[in-house]
Amino acid sequence: MSATIPLTAQLINLCASVILLLTFAMLAQRRVMQLINLFALQGFMLFLSTLVVAVTTGQSHLYWSAGLTLLLKALLLPWILNRLMHRLQIKGEVEALINIPTTMLVGIGLVIIAFNVALPISQLSHTITRGTLGIALAVVMLAFLMMITRRKAISQVVGFLSMENGLFLAATSATYGMPMVVELGIALDVLVGALILGVFFFQIRDQFDSLDIHHMERLKDN
Repeated sequence: MSATIPLTAQLINLCASVILLLTFAMLAQRRVMQLINLFALQGFMLFLSTLVVAVTTGQSHLYWSAGLTLLLKALLLPWILNRLMHRLQIKGEVEALINIPTTMLVGIGLVIIAFNVALPISQLSHTITRGTLGIALAVVMLAFLMMITRRKAISQVVGFLSMENGLFLAATSATYGMPMVVELGIALDVLVGALILGVFFFQIRDQFDSLDIHHMERLKDN
């Protein structure tokens, strides 16, 4: 009989699959508040995935990574984005450059490409998480697609943060994560970047009375 997949590997694959589905939901989401909530849920699923890997492998630094993921990506960053929404009084819909059905079709194509690209790489890996490498690459590509098809600055920032989640999942899939010093540095960079972008949002709003980045084209014309 063929070897069965361990329960822990099934849990990891389940968490990664939910992260991919949440990325698709973010890609199709029209409301900014729901987009931020989906990002928070994506961060929580990334925390669960990292925690299962830590328990399975006994890698102590992954416990710290899981804690940082829960604190930063599931709690702190969504809270900061929600505060920015309320301060900037953002209540409108997410404006897309391409209609949602077309974007979803492009997303499906990117997932197929991601799985084909990751297949030979995952076959060389001996980690228990190697099966999620294709999902991680798909999350990165979908998040990048969300960044280039959204007009509002805040939705592009959420896409950037979701891309970072995909990169973290890829690192966990390929090598059981990065060294602790590197992860702390990245976490600090992401937090500082989010704060700086928050200030940038206020500057855009004061200048153009909108967060539509296409208004910034006026600066080039001038």
